[in-house]
Amino acid sequence: MSSSSQPKDFSDLYNDLMSRARVDSTQTINALNAKKLINTALQDMALGNGEKFAWLERSARLLTNAHYSDGTITIAQGSTSLAGSGTAWNTNNDFAIKNVRAGGKILLPGDDTLYEVLSVSSDTALTLTDKYVGESLAAETYQYWEDEYALASDFLKPIDKTRFDSRSAIEIIDRREFRARFTRVMTPGRIIACAIFDKAFSGDTTPVRRVRFARAPSEYSYIPYSYVTSSVGVSSVGVELSTLTSDSDEPLVPLYARHLIVIKALHHWYRDK
Repeated sequence: MSSSSQPKDFSDLYNDLMSRARVDSTQTINALNAKKLINTALQDMALGNGEKFAWLERSARLLTNAHYSDGTITIAQGSTSLAGSGTAWNTNNDFAIKNVRAGGKILLPGDDTLYEVLSVSSDTALTLTDKYVGESLAAETYQYWEDEYALASDFLKPIDKTRFDSRSAIEIIDRREFRARFTRVMTPGRIIACAIFDKAFSGDTTPVRRVRFARAPSEYSYIPYSYVTSSVGVSSVGVELSTLTSDSDEPLVPLYARHLIVIKALHHWYRDK
């Protein structure tokens, strides 16, 4: 990068920072500190300004699953094993989605407890997360539905804090209010509200962000939504990144404003020193 041009990639940014701080760029510790502060500045620019920048906005849509009740079930009191007859739980529907999936909910007759599916091993066998507390059932009907859905992997927060979908039909409410308002079992129907929450980590350190609907969707439907991305940069091959690591990585910040990243990082540098 010449002295008169705008910093473009990660290498330009952290080298410009060391130049402004007037430190020896050949010292490893200075380069490491400069890289850390460039990433810190990027995060601060996004979070500190209310995620209002256009380059942080993304759109996606999720596909809801229809409720399922084909066949009959059998289960013994105190068991977590549910057996089906005439069921196709592990079969893909027309949208290449399993008819029943882990995390879905099952309502059994004569019991107002809503059970969650832990795993599905076949078309006629699944396991519940909790032991069944009702009277033993044989060849009984049931209802299955899904009220929780995964969000985009880079989902940070919704752009509109009050409405989830692009059509503004689904209200977003606080998680505590959601739990208080929707305590009773609600059969599938028209979605009226939702809450955004994090589930427990599973297998790695990636946060598991979900949206929970009330009511659960009763049919296949696309729900478009807009959100703020947690990504701050992009690699040379166009993959969005949560942090800059390679010299050729570039921030999502438009080229005309990238000098502001260095200025923000310089503020942190002098504050720390």
